[in-house]
Amino acid sequence: MIRECDAVVIGAGHHGLVAAALLADAGWDVIVLDARSKVGGAVASTTIDGFVVDEFSSNHPLGKASPVLRDLELERHGLTWVDHRPSVVHVADEDDGAGSAIESTPEETAAALDADHVGDGDAWLKMCTGWERVREPLLHALLSGWPPVRAGAGLARRLGAAGLLDFARFALLPSEQMGREWFGGQRARDLLAGNAAHADVSPLAPVSGMMAFIMTMLAQDVGFPTPRGGSGELAGALARRAQVAGADVELDTAVAGITVTAGRADGVQLADGSRIRARRAVVADVSATALYRGLLPADEVPPGLLARLERFVWDPPTLKLNLQLSSTMPWLAANARRAAVIHAGASSDTMPRWHLEIAMGRVPDKAFSLVGQMTTADPTRSPAGTESLWAYTHLPVDSVDPVGANTASLRSLESMFDRLAPGWRDIEQGRWLQTPQDLEAANANLVDGALGAGTTQLFQQGPWRPVMGLGGPITHIDGLYLGSAATHPGGGVHGGAGFNAARAALRDARWWSKPIGRSATRVQRMLHRQDPDF
Repeated sequence: MIRECDAVVIGAGHHGLVAAALLADAGWDVIVLDARSKVGGAVASTTIDGFVVDEFSSNHPLGKASPVLRDLELERHGLTWVDHRPSVVHVADEDDGAGSAIESTPEETAAALDADHVGDGDAWLKMCTGWERVREPLLHALLSGWPPVRAGAGLARRLGAAGLLDFARFALLPSEQMGREWFGGQRARDLLAGNAAHADVSPLAPVSGMMAFIMTMLAQDVGFPTPRGGSGELAGALARRAQVAGADVELDTAVAGITVTAGRADGVQLADGSRIRARRAVVADVSATALYRGLLPADEVPPGLLARLERFVWDPPTLKLNLQLSSTMPWLAANARRAAVIHAGASSDTMPRWHLEIAMGRVPDKAFSLVGQMTTADPTRSPAGTESLWAYTHLPVDSVDPVGANTASLRSLESMFDRLAPGWRDIEQGRWLQTPQDLEAANANLVDGALGAGTTQLFQQGPWRPVMGLGGPITHIDGLYLGSAATHPGGGVHGGAGFNAARAALRDARWWSKPIGRSATRVQRMLHRQDPDF
């Protein structure tokens, strides 16, 4: 028997659930399918011996600030954000007995930075004022629309011609250069460098400064919030929101392929052999490689697209250590003991070397790590007096010895804790190590533990994400939309890719705009017909 609906969404990750909710809001009959037994994709939690452990992502500043998620009113569906301050503390080495903190207010942060270097406090307040000026149009440009014509025009009106040119240069700066232009002291520069590391772009590379700016200002603005009770609560709220709108979410249901008739995606084939026909759209919340090399029939993928996909660059693999501690982490840096998130193990001066070693295929001797103290941020995560803590670091891409790289990386991570929080081994009462291979096994979209669905470097953004084309969710097949982090705006929990896919599908279903959608599909097909010349 063949079931029918208006739209099939492949994948119940947060982007897929956003797309399903928006399509269902428009009155569409929507079915969401996921091979896992729980919703959320890389937004999920589990409980181990009374400790709530986030399986993948934990702290979501973009999620709290996202206009896409904000408009879904997830608080009405069970989501509660916990905003613990200080949101972020940077600890470069064991000689720092305080740590560089982003405090509750810009004024408090500025006072601490000014104590480090006179003038840095005023510079911090100036940067915060600039953020307030560009915040809304910038977030809309990044998260709610591709191409970002309307939001970009709003940003231009707000800044004026001279201001827009200055901001364009600012956006292209490497984070290292941004730190030196704005601040004279080490603490402020470290804060920028640590926040830039949430992407896989070297602090010496263009656009890393924009990542540093956005993440640092979000840390000051909305904090590094986490869903009360675990990241899975965010996924649960999204699923409930989609279901209230009318979407059907089916778990433990693997999709074997997408069916295409006369150049149009018209449904999916399930692993059990059954079919679902989609009258209007198929939205794929999967990786680019899974879509073009796995789900689509081979004869429906142009040779030029496959050739360009050979050049697709994944972000570095991730190794994640989850610890169950009998007490709070004994950091030497006082501020780190009270923070939600710690950027640990390198300064703005040494982080370029860390990136370089990974790019050269080496496991760095000294790890740089993002650390989340989840019980400090959200006391519901573990019994009173204990700490549910995670730390992750990156490994080289395409290591010739993955097992050896995992072992060396774990040793480096533990050595970092030995330096910065001596005595931590005495309070460890359990651990769960997630290697890159474990992460991919748990979520097929995280290929070799790449959390960002592809590098965030400039050559793979905008019209080059995931491969050269028009960018965004439009594919070369009518009715098929890529609605995952493989498209603009890339990784992070923000819902932007799902929003863009749903908006494109709704637009293309309207009789007056169908010619636009069909033209875009034809252009994509034409661009991918031939192999690249360069």
